[in-house]
Amino acid sequence: MIRPKGAADGVAEAKRLGFAGVVFEGNFGPKGPAEARREAVSAGLAAIVLSPRIYLDLESDNPVIGTYQGVWPGVHTLDDGATKAAPTGAPWIDTNSGFLRFVRARGNAGIWMANRPPEGEVIPVTRYLQAIGDAAMVGARWVVALDSDFDRRLLAREEKALAGWKRIGEQLRFWERHRAWTRLHPSGKLAVIEDVAAGGLLSNGILDMIAARHIPLRALPPPRLDKGALAGVRIALDINPPALSAEQTAVLKSYARDGGMLLSAPPGWTFPPQRVDQIIVDNSEVEKLEDVWHGVNMTIGRENLGVRLFNVATMRSEVVAGAGGKPVVIHLVNYSDYPVENITVRPLAHGTKATLYTPEGEPEELEIFENGEMDIAVVETSAILVLEPAEHEH
Repeated sequence: MIRPKGAADGVAEAKRLGFAGVVFEGNFGPKGPAEARREAVSAGLAAIVLSPRIYLDLESDNPVIGTYQGVWPGVHTLDDGATKAAPTGAPWIDTNSGFLRFVRARGNAGIWMANRPPEGEVIPVTRYLQAIGDAAMVGARWVVALDSDFDRRLLAREEKALAGWKRIGEQLRFWERHRAWTRLHPSGKLAVIEDVAAGGLLSNGILDMIAARHIPLRALPPPRLDKGALAGVRIALDINPPALSAEQTAVLKSYARDGGMLLSAPPGWTFPPQRVDQIIVDNSEVEKLEDVWHGVNMTIGRENLGVRLFNVATMRSEVVAGAGGKPVVIHLVNYSDYPVENITVRPLAHGTKATLYTPEGEPEELEIFENGEMDIAVVETSAILVLEPAEHEH
């Protein structure tokens, strides 16, 4: 592990000691990550850079990009212990998933979230499981880091700490075993066209607001905007119209002429430049985003844009699909410290078979009711629902 203060000698020392690779973690400046990686590679070492979000190499052809900046996932509580409410009215969940959706949509690199637990806090094991699922459900990986109390008790081989470590291992195995499903493409009927200048690299932004309603969505950065990217999309939301090129604007106009619904942010709506230390949307920007969100919410109403979920206030979901829309896979992560019971799933297309996978038990085949709905009795931490659609439906 090489940090900025030791960067000058770090690569040479790693080479001398016979390491196969190095990880650069910290703020090496705008060009620092690329320069550090080049130095390591020229020395014959594998290199991964964990940089500030704003310096992420989004167009990288490297197998892994990553950041050490992240919110600590979980239901957000205020100083008095009350639960903070989101614009949707549900409990607000601190999550990195919106930011990760955007980064994943920009390229094909693996994404590492290397955020650490809040300093000086003793973290319940359930919060570690949430951090794992928060990254995994959108195809990223959380780099496991324990709080100092857990670390001490684990090294002392305390029974409770060992049991917690076992649960962390089971959660990691669960998501790695089913990693192919997390790498499928988002299949929602809502596309959100967003760039870095409109808050794409920030948490608590428009992607998180929409996801709080469990509306399946596709993050669509302008460089990826073409006719094919809008295939199957019923509603397209353009967050920053002035940022689009003439060609990209023409793609959206063609989409609207063909019957697609195009929504745009209000005229003059802008985001200030992102600071190096900034990872969440500032309160002043939240107010602007809420205006955009309310417009989207009024338009969407009760439409089913891929799947509707009920009794999931403390959860987040990601809906993806394989080639040709089969299978449809729904990732579920519980951000509360208690199991969630009696969840109802209403997919857009009726299925012929539904199988639920969880870290705690064996795969379970769910009954599909006449109206296409399914009931999930309980989700303790995370779950993956795999739905095989009928042959004539997509």
